[in-house]
Amino acid sequence: MRVMIATDGSDFSDFAVKKVCELIGKPDETSVRIITVYEHMLPMAAEPFAVSSEYYQEIEKEVRKQCVEFAEKSAKEVREYFAGKEIDVSVEVERGAPDRVIIEAAKDWKADLIAVGSHGRGFWGRMMLGSISDSVLHHAPCSVLVVRKPV
Repeated sequence: MRVMIATDGSDFSDFAVKKVCELIGKPDETSVRIITVYEHMLPMAAEPFAVSSEYYQEIEKEVRKQCVEFAEKSAKEVREYFAGKEIDVSVEVERGAPDRVIIEAAKDWKADLIAVGSHGRGFWGRMMLGSISDSVLHHAPCSVLVVRKPV
């Protein structure tokens, strides 16, 4: 089985990692791919606060570094959960619109399941802020597990 876990480093994503670990019955027959996606930062050219392109490049470099840390942390949690057992875990960090990148990565990797955490914003929150989990749920090429943080 191929399980893709999308993480943004939040507690909500951490719960998705834990839930996936609980559900894996045969770790030696399972591949887990942790994916983190960050969005491209567009420079703002509004006077009088114009910022150099080097500044944006540095910010993007730091954001990517943080995403790598998020993904590696999740991969470490999976490996620790299955300590002493064989499980294939990989990490992927991409740039783009998170929902689209997750969906395309799942197609390319031929994932059987995508797991995402839910921030639980509700209808109006999704309308105002959008929802990556909602988009992935409706457009994924495979089953999707949306994990909510326990109350």
